[in-house]
Amino acid sequence: MAKVAFLGLGVMGYPMAGHLLKKGGHEVTVYNRSAAKAAQWVKEYGGKSAPTPREAAQGSDFVMMCVGNDNDLRSVVFGDSGALAGMKKGAILVDHTTVSATIAREIFDKAKAQGVGFVDAPVSGGQAGAVNGQLGIMCGGEQAAFDKAQPILNVYAKLAALIGGPGAGQLTKMVNQICIAGMAQGLAEAVAFAKRNQLDVEKVIAVISKGAAQSWQMDNRWKPMDQMNAEGFGFATEWMRKDMAICLDQARNSGARLPVTALVDQFWSHLEARGGKRWDSTSGLVQLLLKD
Repeated sequence: MAKVAFLGLGVMGYPMAGHLLKKGGHEVTVYNRSAAKAAQWVKEYGGKSAPTPREAAQGSDFVMMCVGNDNDLRSVVFGDSGALAGMKKGAILVDHTTVSATIAREIFDKAKAQGVGFVDAPVSGGQAGAVNGQLGIMCGGEQAAFDKAQPILNVYAKLAALIGGPGAGQLTKMVNQICIAGMAQGLAEAVAFAKRNQLDVEKVIAVISKGAAQSWQMDNRWKPMDQMNAEGFGFATEWMRKDMAICLDQARNSGARLPVTALVDQFWSHLEARGGKRWDSTSGLVQLLLKD
């Protein structure tokens, strides 16, 4: 059993922190910007909550984070009330937020300076993966820190792997999101094409999902696309646009070309303009093809 702090109880962090206590048997203290959400988590799972990241992190062997963006991450890591201010030497800080590789390296340097290990560890698998403890976790950092953190990560991971040095986890998450953008648009066009040509989409998917076209997106998103349902579930369009901004910025900085990704990001921009910020980012794409 380890003493673990979990900072950020959104749709991903809430069940992940729960797994650490219920499945992993660890002593868990949570922090959330909304204290009511932290109180709700404690009522559901047990454990404790703290009013600041620093107080949550004090005495912890591991501090896990899952917040919103670079600025949110800075606010919970740095400063007098930040997690680093409360962490003991030899503890491990793990970030599950999807952010830039730049902030990951910045945190690594500052953590190392005070004797704290750091692993950037963004996740893939969506809300369902978090709830079911079946996330893919792509990690960057030093081998020793990853080795210490891996048993904690394995509580809610289908696979946790060290890809490379600091920032490599975030760069790998960008690769993941680039793949999703292309596959989601391809599936949306395929479903829209089938519907325009009066095909039974369920029968079509039953056949093609057994061949080379099969993907996680197909298995999990064809039905809401067919039903023209993009509301109330999934990975929100505004979240995907945040991730696309990170990808496109890194591409500009590294000289990489992402023409399809940039195009799909424009489609998501159109969805936002139509009031679809909270729509599922993948299923929402079919709306642009069939509702114009």
